[in-house]
Amino acid sequence: MAELTFFAGTMDCGKSTLALQMDHNHRARGRVGLIFTRLDRSGEALLSSRLGLATSAIEVGEELDFWETVVGQLTAGGRVDYLICDESQFYTPEQVEQLARVVDELDIEVFAFGITSDFRTELFPGSRRLIELADRTQVLQVAALCWCGRRATHNARVVAGAMVIEGEQVVVGDTTDVDEGEVEYEVLCRRHHMRRMSSKAAQAAAQSADVLPFDLAACPVPPPA
Repeated sequence: MAELTFFAGTMDCGKSTLALQMDHNHRARGRVGLIFTRLDRSGEALLSSRLGLATSAIEVGEELDFWETVVGQLTAGGRVDYLICDESQFYTPEQVEQLARVVDELDIEVFAFGITSDFRTELFPGSRRLIELADRTQVLQVAALCWCGRRATHNARVVAGAMVIEGEQVVVGDTTDVDEGEVEYEVLCRRHHMRRMSSKAAQAAAQSADVLPFDLAACPVPPPA
């Protein structure tokens, strides 16, 4: 019985690597699937992992209709056994509903991969709808780590070296500049996300003689880069 499964986690938890591995495993058993992604860091129409693995994919624009895409493939004589949907946090709620329809009416498995919340700790619309509709939501077991060594639970946006909690929800990191400077992302534990203490801020604080608003010694500080 086909299911809609949402594999969720923070950045650096290996979701894209798992998506690539899952596609490989299914293809190795003679199954045929379609791979989708949106706003991958490596460019358009690519599903890539930070480990350096990559494959071509269908870019999910806001106008893409999953139901029409899959039905079109089938009516043209093609075969579709499963869908791999990476960066699904960027999908619209309507597109997530289309994925659920593909599962329910076409009996095709859908594996969606994405991060749940943004740099403001708010759920992405696509992730929220996936949590609401998925047959299973599975938290990835590869633990991303905060700079202090604790398990990372939150995604942080760093602009020109400073953590920010305001701005547009979607800005691709490592490839996009905003007016204020280069955009990067970092995973943090809740404690340091709430304190806006990125790894760079921690390094600067450790070298400062100023009195800190909290006891930084409670967490190990990484050595200067």
